[in-house]
Amino acid sequence: MAEPTGIPDSKADSDALSLQGIDVGVQQLERLIGDFLTIYLKEKSRETVGTYRRSLNEFERWFVKGKGACRFRSEDIEAYKTYLMEERGLHQVSVSTYLTAVRRLCQYLVDIGMLEENPARSIKGNRRPATHSRKFLTESDIDQLLDALSVVNDIEKRDRAIVYTMLFAGLSEIEIVRCNVQDLEQTLLGWYLRIQGKGHTVKDQQVPIDPQVMDALRLYLDTRDRIRPEDPLFVSHGHRSDGQRLNTRSVRSRINHHLERAGVKREGISPHSLTHTAALIWLNDGLSIEEVQQRMRHGTLDTTMIYFRQQGKLTDVSDTQA
Repeated sequence: MAEPTGIPDSKADSDALSLQGIDVGVQQLERLIGDFLTIYLKEKSRETVGTYRRSLNEFERWFVKGKGACRFRSEDIEAYKTYLMEERGLHQVSVSTYLTAVRRLCQYLVDIGMLEENPARSIKGNRRPATHSRKFLTESDIDQLLDALSVVNDIEKRDRAIVYTMLFAGLSEIEIVRCNVQDLEQTLLGWYLRIQGKGHTVKDQQVPIDPQVMDALRLYLDTRDRIRPEDPLFVSHGHRSDGQRLNTRSVRSRINHHLERAGVKREGISPHSLTHTAALIWLNDGLSIEEVQQRMRHGTLDTTMIYFRQQGKLTDVSDTQA
């Protein structure tokens, strides 16, 4: 006998399923999640699919633990949210991430006809914090960091270019790692860098490269021989890995090294703090909130407003270190 799919045959059946939920076994759930990841998310990047996979692993564990209690009703998704908050004690951002994954999975079940409505749509994730957990660098921090950078050798010139690209162009670690030499483009309006942001599969965004950043990049690229357009913008200069593309772990390690060396490394200050600080620098330089939103590639103005509300922290040391 074929395994029941739970797909409704009529409108009456659909209404009943909306109230009663559907019966899904553990093995069937595994197959559905597998199809969701490989078919429904086929246009997404490997990193995005990996995030959904890890998030849904938690849902699977909870599903198995419940021994069939979950029937994909709104109250079931609400129970899962309670589990994440109370039993797992997850941070509110993590809860939102896990619920987003379940919401997308349920939408997939709607699209293939197993559910009439998405039961997770009404279950909202916790509000994201109004401030970033990673603190910003102050003006004195920036001065100390830049003063501590050297250009004695290829590695130091590369690291300086990376710091400038994060601090004054707002690039993240993953965006830096993905950049190639040919992504640098000169236009009548100046230099731009084509990037592939987090969750994107193509380099479909442009970032303005201000003169000071371009000068740092030129100084570094002039040290490299026989550069091809398809070569990585930033490479390793180690003996065994010379010329290979840097990975995010290497970038993070090098930036932490320079933060420590400059004496500005403290709780809350991480390599990604440089990217966050870029938005404050632009606001202090007089860019509009809309211009900063575009440069930071924020999907909504609400995200950029977080930086706007934190604008004073660039100069207020006591607030930043509190």
